[in-house]
Amino acid sequence: MLARKTRVFIPLALALLLTDCATKRLAEEHLPRGYPQQVVDDVLRFTLSYNTGAAMSSSLGRFSRVGFSVIAVVMLVVLLRVLRTAPPDDTWVGGALALICGGAVGNLLDRLRSPNGVVDFIDVGIGTHRFWIFNVADMGVTVGAALLAFLLWRRGDLPPAPMPPPSSPTPSAP
Repeated sequence: MLARKTRVFIPLALALLLTDCATKRLAEEHLPRGYPQQVVDDVLRFTLSYNTGAAMSSSLGRFSRVGFSVIAVVMLVVLLRVLRTAPPDDTWVGGALALICGGAVGNLLDRLRSPNGVVDFIDVGIGTHRFWIFNVADMGVTVGAALLAFLLWRRGDLPPAPMPPPSSPTPSAP
């Protein structure tokens, strides 16, 4: 029988991955590249773009595709080890890791599938003040990472803050 954390992890990661892949394919089929389509006034637009870098168009130059793919695989291995070592009934950590892993796999598949890069299409902002364009996988990674950080902080699993340097001893009275 699967642990509770795994019973949460598997369906949530798969649901996020399938949703991400489906929405990216719909965006590629129905959106003209680089021409915003208003969804909710000027606040939410769908704008098809491709990101050969990582978050916020970070780049490794000509090594971006391979470099970010390797980084994603290494991080997936680390995150799956975290899942394995989490208590069996820790469904919150299982859910947070599912969001991160499902999103990471979705973007990794895009990198491996096409030299164009990761499909992005969700465009949020007001007028010329826009957030970067992102996708469902990015939302999963962001929400999952924030949730995992919160859970670890709340449980005290984060490393402690460095201790201040010892103060000099006060002279004792004669």
